[in-house]
Amino acid sequence: MTAPDFVPAMKRASAIVTDKGGQTSHAAIVSRELGVPAIVGTKIATKILKEDQLVTANGATGIVYNGVPEKGKAVAVKEFKEEEFPQTATKVYVNLGEPELASIVAQGNADGVGLLRAEFMMAEIGTHPKKMIRDGKSQVFIEKLAESIIKFTHSFGERPVIYRATDFKSNEYKNLIGGQNYEPTEPNPMLGYRGCYRYILDEPVFNLELEAIKLVRNKYGYKNLHLMIPFVRTVDELIKVKRIIAASGLSRSNSFKLWMMVEIPSNVILLEDFIAVGIDGVSIGSNDLTMLILGTDRDNETVAPEFDERNPAVLWALEHVIKTAAKHHITCSLCGQAASQYPDLVDKLVSWGITSVSVSPDAVDNTRRVISLIEKRLLK
Repeated sequence: MTAPDFVPAMKRASAIVTDKGGQTSHAAIVSRELGVPAIVGTKIATKILKEDQLVTANGATGIVYNGVPEKGKAVAVKEFKEEEFPQTATKVYVNLGEPELASIVAQGNADGVGLLRAEFMMAEIGTHPKKMIRDGKSQVFIEKLAESIIKFTHSFGERPVIYRATDFKSNEYKNLIGGQNYEPTEPNPMLGYRGCYRYILDEPVFNLELEAIKLVRNKYGYKNLHLMIPFVRTVDELIKVKRIIAASGLSRSNSFKLWMMVEIPSNVILLEDFIAVGIDGVSIGSNDLTMLILGTDRDNETVAPEFDERNPAVLWALEHVIKTAAKHHITCSLCGQAASQYPDLVDKLVSWGITSVSVSPDAVDNTRRVISLIEKRLLK
């Protein structure tokens, strides 16, 4: 399977085939963003495929062919004609993390970046932030992170860029230079030392991110940059992390919004309590939320058939979050893979009153077309 430190190699790959992982695994998410065909969770690829063997991978069908197509018999690729892209009341944002793609994707039809993943940028820096702090290179880290963020804020102009603070797990942090010295060995990193809890226990590292955000907003003037906090287990965690953010000099305003990811059942159940603490918007991370509601490891290909965002329990949670957010007049988005994959689910999201969806770059245009048809039907 792949991990964030694989990204430089993934950029060079013609295609990606893995033994492990599901449709929301790291390999699947990153390959969509990079535009690289990927087939994940084959279980047997590394046993069957050999070094230097030429193969053809069809990411649409999930089939790997031995050899390459004969001349004139290439694998068919569907062509899309350029169409006029409709405006929609429901915003269509894009999920991004790779700075080199920012200028290209920004030329498309996305209304902004609904999920800017910090992990890609940190993997590019390559060194564990605690090691950089110890080596007296905090400012180097801040400036490098800010440089990467600016590629997004500059490319998207006045369109919003929602920066999700780092959600590396301990096993992923370990892959950075020096990471082995600072990370615990956890039996289940997906449910371990990550997200908001990490910022509270390791405030100096979180402050590096906050300083980078301030640099982008205040020194370089990109006021389209906003902050989103992931994996907030309790209301008390949100209160504590808000204090850290405020102490850094970042305050919620008309030009700076604070969002919270909704990806844990406690976020759904206690959403009104989280909102009461003071946030401007929520973004439903349907990948983790589905995993935690159904008790299904989203990286495990063995149980992949059980992972379904359209399960009635998940649909109940999505509807509850969207309608609760509307009741309290805050924005509500969804940034999981589901919006890219299931038009019937998008239909429900729009009818419940979601304000935006954030999808992979390859899904922006089709998602907007789907939403346009839904909105026209609802208006009628």
